[in-house]
Amino acid sequence: MASDCNAEPTDPRIRRTRQLLQQALGQLLAGKEFEKISIQEIADAATVNRVTFYDHYSDKFALLDGMVAARFHDLLTQRGISFDGTCASALTGMVHAIIDFLTLTPGVACRAPQHQMEPHLESAIIGVVRDMLLHGLAQHPNPAGPSPELTAATLSWAMYGAVKEWLRTPGRCPADEIVPTIVGLLFPLMHPQPLPVHP
Repeated sequence: MASDCNAEPTDPRIRRTRQLLQQALGQLLAGKEFEKISIQEIADAATVNRVTFYDHYSDKFALLDGMVAARFHDLLTQRGISFDGTCASALTGMVHAIIDFLTLTPGVACRAPQHQMEPHLESAIIGVVRDMLLHGLAQHPNPAGPSPELTAATLSWAMYGAVKEWLRTPGRCPADEIVPTIVGLLFPLMHPQPLPVHP
């Protein structure tokens, strides 16, 4: 039975095997469509057997989730992005990171919505962003506002959705121009104002 791939393993051997499998999938994606990659090919490229693969991941979709989440988390770490619940500059960094990941990572660049990879790419990135936002928002809760969980979920989905819409736009403006616009839409979500009450 596969172990929980969302939890960070403490055993270095487990971490190393998962890294090998994720690297193998990444290498295969550089030259082949995800749908056409078999678990046997992944195992062979990682120099492990199929039994070892299934010790760590239930299927290749779970491996894809783990690979995308790990790579995106590494990208945020490399950019030195942390979120304390108040800073707009961290939102800017996260939006830039999503753009970089979707446009620059070999094999997982922006795909058509029907592509098998799309929902896994989406859920992994949104999950990492949501967790980071939730950690920061929990440090500065707003008793009069929505819960940190609701705010983090709304922000993470809105952030990813805005970047995807920009990527789909023909003749889109440069990233440096769209990022402030997206952050301008996101920042009020951190500090929502109550709707006026009409009699």
